[in-house]
Amino acid sequence: MTASTDPASDPSADAASGPGAPETPTAAASSTSSLGRNSIVMAAGTAASRLGGLVRNLMLVAAIGATGTVADAFDVANKLPNVLFAILAGGMLNAVLVPQIVKAFRAHNAQERVDKLLTISAVGILAITAVLTGGAAWVVMLYTDGWSTEQLALGTVFAYWCIPQLFFYGLYTLLGQVLNAREQFGPFMWAPVANNVVSVLGFGIFLAVFGGAADNDLNDLAEWNTPRTILLAGTATLGIVAQALVLLVPLLRSGFRWNLRLGLRGIGLRSAGAVAMWTFAAVVLEQAGVLYLTKVASEAGAASTATESFAGNASYTQALLIYLLPHSLVTVSIATALFTGISKAAQEGDTDKVRDDLSLGLRTIGVFTVFATAALVVLAGPLTAFIVPTAGAKDTALIAPVLVALSFGLIPLGGMALMKWVYYAYEDGRSVFWITVPSTVALVAGLVAAQLWLPIELWVVAAGGAYALSNWITVLLRTGGLKRKLGGRLDGGRIFALHAKTVLAAAVAGGAGWGLYQLVGGFGVLTFGQGWVLTMLSGLWVTAACGLVMLGVYVLLLRLLRVRELDGLLGPVLARFRR
Repeated sequence: MTASTDPASDPSADAASGPGAPETPTAAASSTSSLGRNSIVMAAGTAASRLGGLVRNLMLVAAIGATGTVADAFDVANKLPNVLFAILAGGMLNAVLVPQIVKAFRAHNAQERVDKLLTISAVGILAITAVLTGGAAWVVMLYTDGWSTEQLALGTVFAYWCIPQLFFYGLYTLLGQVLNAREQFGPFMWAPVANNVVSVLGFGIFLAVFGGAADNDLNDLAEWNTPRTILLAGTATLGIVAQALVLLVPLLRSGFRWNLRLGLRGIGLRSAGAVAMWTFAAVVLEQAGVLYLTKVASEAGAASTATESFAGNASYTQALLIYLLPHSLVTVSIATALFTGISKAAQEGDTDKVRDDLSLGLRTIGVFTVFATAALVVLAGPLTAFIVPTAGAKDTALIAPVLVALSFGLIPLGGMALMKWVYYAYEDGRSVFWITVPSTVALVAGLVAAQLWLPIELWVVAAGGAYALSNWITVLLRTGGLKRKLGGRLDGGRIFALHAKTVLAAAVAGGAGWGLYQLVGGFGVLTFGQGWVLTMLSGLWVTAACGLVMLGVYVLLLRLLRVRELDGLLGPVLARFRR
């Protein structure tokens, strides 16, 4: 990513003096080491949950496919709780709850304040969940376009079973943020493993009882009956229930007790009211763009015929799953490890500490996301074959181009996530909202342009590109806003220099990986039609061979370019291997 800097200033001078001067080498190494240790604990949990999630997804695709009527209907229904949670609760919880919990634990009546915060939030989310479940039919119609009456009916039944996930997503977030505020970072990242275990068992039963996508004509909705619906959608919801409730175990073992208390007095929400309002508006606007993207993708998928398949909602979701893996494994772990400290520093007025932690996070994240972008672009085909081997050759060929388009937005995604949390640490929701306006306009404009000027088979690929473009606009605008908020400086010289070096190294590494990929046969070397195990193995060896070459070239060049932030990622991992 790029950083906003004063072009008239000398970067070296900018980094050498003043209130935002970088740490001494010893302090910098200590901060990086601490960040690495906290991040690796969370990354390990995330890696375990993501690995289970890949198995879960593999079995889901085996059951209902990655394209087609049923796949798209279930994808929209199962996505609705996530979208609704982002609109109605997710943004406000992250913007309001975390800073208020940090304050509550430092107050004289800490238990009472935390109890009230949790109770009010839980009751509110439960009420919203009940209303939206009752209106499932209208919600499904809002998010789709071009569907038949039968497909809408199936999507609505799926939604009745899936929307209750909204409450348990909220409960998972509430309990997880209490754990994070108590600096118990691991359980929040490990909890999704419970979801994966339940889902794998449920989808396994589905395959054993009803067979998979290869055994059934999933476009014939007359063959889809109530037991199939209940087992598929009920399994998905039961997994989220397990993910939320398992967090009660570490909380209870640590001595924390949540007593149900209603009341608004004395919990600090009055000061948080403005940021909640702006955050809600920003999330609604952001999800309006997602809604339009979903409608465009649903229309493209609905245009598929018996002889020709187009990428639709399910294809986009599969590409998004792979695209978000690097972000969730590393970026979220680093950002979460930093956020509590940034929030405390912001409340104490320690601008230098906020600036230094933000700079450290952006540089450390950048080392990883730049390489991950190159890897996803070069190896989109074999990665899809490895991660979603049950998709088959046809669907893999539809998913891979969408993944490439999305990948160009991975670098700004890491930066914009951490930056948004800094705004929330200062309880500034207004800036987040106004920055969301141009990014959402860019997303919708890209989708409209695709509908006007591109054939329908390219609409979902264009959706991935429009999403990436909106990420770049967001991160550039947030960079400028934070520069003003943090006293006119954002350690821009070091951030920009780091990303320039990593982009150069990743470009060379990507060229080496692409050359090897073509040498071994490219997409044609992947084994399709001989079972999903062989497909996975072919994707694995191609990804591993080319990926290791890329990684070796990348690390070597970063060493030659003296990129110290590499140690923040590799140091804790290498230390554990040595032990």
